[in-house]
Amino acid sequence: MLSAPIVAGVAQVRDRSARGYRGAVPVSPRNRRLTASDRARLELRSGDRALVAVELADGRRAVASRLALHVVSADSVTRTPWADVDNGTLDATTRTLSIRWVWGATTRLTFAEDRASVTFSQTFRERVQQSVVHTTSVALPDGRRARVALRRDEDGELFSQVLADGDVDLADPAVAALVDAAEDTVRDAAGLPR
Repeated sequence: MLSAPIVAGVAQVRDRSARGYRGAVPVSPRNRRLTASDRARLELRSGDRALVAVELADGRRAVASRLALHVVSADSVTRTPWADVDNGTLDATTRTLSIRWVWGATTRLTFAEDRASVTFSQTFRERVQQSVVHTTSVALPDGRRARVALRRDEDGELFSQVLADGDVDLADPAVAALVDAAEDTVRDAAGLPR
């Protein structure tokens, strides 16, 4: 069994097996990056909690909570529910996470350190995937594709979401018929009203 009392920022790890005491192990600074003041500014909803907080290259902090992505600067906090994230891609060379939102825009977060970029990106991916219950692809007449996703909002309620590239005209009658049929199928399978 391992025990790890914290002494002056260093965890003392003691292995009670035959190997005995292993010595001091540095505590990850990741959990200390979110100050009490910043935590209060997040105004976390009931049942929510910060999972990981990291420093960005521009001095802001990115915080992944159970329910949302928060970006904290000196004068503001931006909060976006996970169901508003389409996807994200980490460029390990530049430590930049490119976030594509469901409305088509892209935001880039550049991390201050390599380890933080990996840790945060793993949590980011987990939280986005947790919001996706089911997704289906729709072949469009011009060869492009749209997606219909069944997602979970912050309250756990299911809803459907149509995602397509910005140049796909969802109002085109041929496209709308295909997308509507797919959305009806997804909603029917989940017991949601049309």
